Amino acid sequence: LMKIYPTQYNQIFILRCTRTQKESAGTNSMISYHQETKIFKLDTQTTTYMMGIADNKYLGHIYYGKKLEYQDLSYMLRTQEHPFVPSKLSREKLSFLDSFPMEYPFSGTGDFRESCIDIRDKNGQSGLELLYAGHRIYDGKDKLQGLPAVWGEGCQTLEIALEDVCAGIRVRLSYSVFEDCDALMRSVKVENIGTDAVYLERVLSACLEMDDEDFEIISLSGAWARERHIKRQPLLSGSFVTESVRGESSHQDHPFLAAVSQNCTQTCGDVYAMHFVYSGNFLAKAQRTQFGSLRMVLGIHPDRFCWKLGAGESFQAPEAVLVYSDAGLGKMSRTLHDLYRNHLIRSSYKDKERPVLINNWEATYFDFDTEKLIEIAKQSAALGIEMLVMDDGWFGHRENDDSSLGDWIVNEEKLPGGLKYLVDEVNKLGMKFGIWFEPEMISPDSKLYEERPDWALHLKGRAPSRAREQLVLDLSRPEVVDYIYDSISNILRSANIEYVKWDMNRALADIGSDALAPDQQGELSHRYMLAVYELQERLITEFPDLLLENCSSGGARFDPGMLYYSPQIWCSDDTDAIERLMIQEGTQLLYPMSTIGAHVSDCPNHAIGRVTPFETRGITALAGTFGYELDITKISEQERNMVPGQIAAYKKYAPLIREGDYYRIASYRENHKYDCYEIVSKDRSQAAVFFVQVMHEPSAKSRKVKLQGLSEHAVYEVDGRQYTGAALMYAGLLRERMYGDFQAEVIEVHQVSDRTE
Repeated sequence: LMKIYPTQYNQIFILRCTRTQKESAGTNSMISYHQETKIFKLDTQTTTYMMGIADNKYLGHIYYGKKLEYQDLSYMLRTQEHPFVPSKLSREKLSFLDSFPMEYPFSGTGDFRESCIDIRDKNGQSGLELLYAGHRIYDGKDKLQGLPAVWGEGCQTLEIALEDVCAGIRVRLSYSVFEDCDALMRSVKVENIGTDAVYLERVLSACLEMDDEDFEIISLSGAWARERHIKRQPLLSGSFVTESVRGESSHQDHPFLAAVSQNCTQTCGDVYAMHFVYSGNFLAKAQRTQFGSLRMVLGIHPDRFCWKLGAGESFQAPEAVLVYSDAGLGKMSRTLHDLYRNHLIRSSYKDKERPVLINNWEATYFDFDTEKLIEIAKQSAALGIEMLVMDDGWFGHRENDDSSLGDWIVNEEKLPGGLKYLVDEVNKLGMKFGIWFEPEMISPDSKLYEERPDWALHLKGRAPSRAREQLVLDLSRPEVVDYIYDSISNILRSANIEYVKWDMNRALADIGSDALAPDQQGELSHRYMLAVYELQERLITEFPDLLLENCSSGGARFDPGMLYYSPQIWCSDDTDAIERLMIQEGTQLLYPMSTIGAHVSDCPNHAIGRVTPFETRGITALAGTFGYELDITKISEQERNMVPGQIAAYKKYAPLIREGDYYRIASYRENHKYDCYEIVSKDRSQAAVFFVQVMHEPSAKSRKVKLQGLSEHAVYEVDGRQYTGAALMYAGLLRERMYGDFQAEVIEVHQVSDRTE
């Protein structure tokens, strides 16, 4: 509660219970400001976030945690301790700035911890001191110009203005909360209110500062075909960083960070999580300071970022999502799932069943023609598959991945009669048709590059580095953006195409543009990302019924920013059912299952060579959008006969998977033996439990599975027997031993009575 000097003195604290003070803004307000204490209070369904103004000018973080009725918690700012606020102890202002829990920390004037904003002025000097200048509270939430962000009704927003008059900088901090969700949304807008241009060298979107309680850090990391593996480690002195400077959110890291209590599990413990609604370079950092506090920051990576901000201009940073859970990781997951389903995804498919598709990539790669595709479609339609997706290789003179990107003209030598003929023939079979693009890339062997080599990103005097024999188009140029959009939209207008897979198969390097001034080259990576968002926004505006699926060499752009434009994202190029358990667990930690692109693929698996049962591959793929990635004309008769049953299972569980609550019961990543998760309907009347046995154990007894999320006093039927919800959750359910590795099953749970008989 306080520092005690000298330490040998004894202190007695007397606690008296008094009536709680009423909130000044009314009990129904989600956001309130209390003038007498200068405290801001934001409430979600079960959490409270509080900030306060110290010394009449410094905005500090007070509290984030379980929901509280209003009371004066300004003592948590510790402004009565040494060092005192600058107005009372100016000789120690530096010490104050380096210990105060800044809500939006700035650098160069005395805070030596991680900052959220850095500028360079006309003199080449850096330094800011952002002071409180006013605020407003309003109903609703403004759009972020050119950026993805959560949306919807039942929302309130707090905007706080901070200013540095000397630097001519105003920073607007926005905080939004929804009535139906436990998340807090934050964004930052920087305005130049001076007369000279300044250079923004860092603009992060959120900071969270609190006392460290021996937190552990959870992040998601991996590589191509090993995306989003959950990593957990203690935070000692110093910093933990997860980041991407690849021009994409990346395979290797993910724009997410959580501090959790040491006792945190799926069902108990504290979680403080931050998630970035952005698809480009990012920095997420947790820093344990000298005074035992924890500072977490999240935003656009400052590496090679520099934005010229002219007089009167503004810069909008992307949005960050904050979640506090007092009931472990499971509650955090369900909070994010509901937020993204209800307030981020906009597609007309968001609440609809997705068509079961078959993609020809692993079936044919580049070796296909119209006849081959129609034969795949015929046999697929006969089994109940609803859409054929034609992947890479249909354009230019592309027979492998060495050429033709940028030349989005149908290769009629491969597709006699053209695209419309093929699509019409597929439609006659009762199937929809989809197509693959990689719009952001250009091949050196292409007509486009021959005509416009300057349209590729490059550094002057240096040959750009190739990856997959391709270069990256300079999307900071409006004429390039228009060319890409015209190329895609012309193809989509030419035939009845109902699905697009938007791919991006290499990281960004050689970040240079002939179209930007020398002092604006540091804007290129962010301008590139804004252009991708613009292209996809134009696409779904002109084609509102299009099912758009984002992909980036698998899962390198699986992030909230992409979900704003597409309701599903290809999860990983690794379609092996067992490896997918860990990839999908990490993805399910943050994202609804309905967003996860998951397919049944061929065996031996094309990525790792493993052989798993066709049934297990089907059950694993039910954890997402469901489809097939194989040559249906070549699989065995036994596997072919299983396809209609798998499709029926998908359609049976699709509403539950799309709308239900997710519970993680067991993790193959942790136990190395089996995986288990459960989806429960919102009314708790039904559930589906997905169980995959990876390693068979000789002489093992039956497996006990404790369900979650049911009504304690309701009666449920499982395998013809009845149990109370309490029995299923606390005593558990026994599953008979399955013999052999890689076995799987789905356990159905149905409520038969809403109370114990």
